Amino acid sequence: MNVIGPKVKALRASKRMTQEALAARCNIKKWDISRSTLAKIEAQVRRVKDEEVALLAQALNVDIKDLYEHTDDRSQDQTSSRNSRS
Repeated sequence: MNVIGPKVKALRASKRMTQEALAARCNIKKWDISRSTLAKIEAQVRRVKDEEVALLAQALNVDIKDLYEHTDDRSQDQTSSRNSRS
């Protein structure tokens, strides 16, 4: 599961950084990632390993916990919808 994708996208956008620029920063941190793979992470299509979370946090210059705080409201809405159906 990938719960950090929307937060990665929001943090990247708040820093006025392109996906290409963030991928380049990750590459500097010794993580060979393409822009398209980063797009898949942001779209929650690709899973993210723990060590990749740490590298994303470093590349974005944030704490790891910042990637998990207030994740996408959409996923919270989906959880609420599922709970109300039960």
